[in-house]
Order: sequence, then C-alpha cells, then structure tokens
Amino acid sequence: MNAAAVLSRPDFAVIADWIKPGEKVLDLGCGDGALLRYLVDTRDVRGYGVEISAEKVLASIRNGVNVIQNDLEAGLSAFRDGSFDHVILSLTLQAMHRIEYVVAEMLRVAREAIVTFPNFGYWHYRWQIAIGGRMPVSEQIPYQWHDTPNVHFCTIDDFQVFCADHGYTVIERLVLQDGRRVDWLPNLRGSLAVFRFCRG
Repeated sequence: MNAAAVLSRPDFAVIADWIKPGEKVLDLGCGDGALLRYLVDTRDVRGYGVEISAEKVLASIRNGVNVIQNDLEAGLSAFRDGSFDHVILSLTLQAMHRIEYVVAEMLRVAREAIVTFPNFGYWHYRWQIAIGGRMPVSEQIPYQWHDTPNVHFCTIDDFQVFCADHGYTVIERLVLQDGRRVDWLPNLRGSLAVFRFCRG
C-alpha cells in the first residue's frame, strides 16, 4: 500500500498499533481491502474482508485480500464464535441500520472489536449546521444530505454511552483531527474516533 493512502487514513496506523503480529482479523465493510492489506503488510495478520459491493470485492481481490461478498446487516453466520482476535468496522458504523445487532455479532466472532467513525460532535460540523444552516460535508462525510449512505449520526460521547449501556468495556479510545491525537475536549475538537472494546 502506498504512503499517500496511509496518510489519508491515519486511523490505519492506530488500528495496526492495537493488533499483535500474526493475529486473525475480520474487516467488515472492507471496501477495496486497503486496511486489511496494510495489516497484512505491517502486522502479518491472517483474515478476511467482508464487503457487499461486487465492484469493491473485485478491488479487494486485486489488493490480494481474502474477501467474502455478504451483507453485514444479515449477520456473520458464516463465522463461528471466537473465530478471530479482532473484528474491525472502519468508517462503516454510521451506515449500519442495525447497529446493536452488528456490534453484538462482532463480539460473538472476535474477542475484541475496533470501530472508527466520523464524530458528528466535531465543532466544525456544529458550526456548519448552526451558522451555515446546512448539513456538514467533509473528508470524513463527503456526501450531500440527499445521497448519503449514513443513517446514524453519532458523537464520541454517544458511542461511549452506547458501550456502557450494552455492557461493553472500552479498552482504548483515540480521537484524531488531521491525523493528530486530540486529548483535550475530544468530542468537540476531534473529527475521527477510534474505539477498541470488548464484552464486559
């Protein structure tokens, strides 16, 4: 994978830091397989991608990634309990209709889950709505309101509460803005959230 692609997705390096060499990984909504390819190259992981788009499945295969064409909303019945060390849902959470079910399935097939999502509590998005009067558009959410695949708009604090309410333990959380870590007022100042969590 080229350096420019990694720079455009700073969450890749965060995810790689949380995964030990040789682990088994399942990447849900893997797109063109770029993340899994990166983890194979940097962490020597073994695993699969799952993707619904036929075009993206072909792109994953071209990237040398093992990929299964499947709809995540239908569950992960193809995989046994505890089949993986980590299951990843990267920039896909906000497009899921059945988030509770998908996350429960993630933690059925793996001991830990990693999710990344755009933080809709980011100050610039709030400003676009409050002052501009329009739904936010950015690098993380590049769609107009009428053609967006996003169906759930979540903040960092929302996801923290979701984990607590469902008995999930947040192991690590990192918030990024332009590739840099945000520790002070992360729900206001960070545009991208990366969570690693497990069953309580």
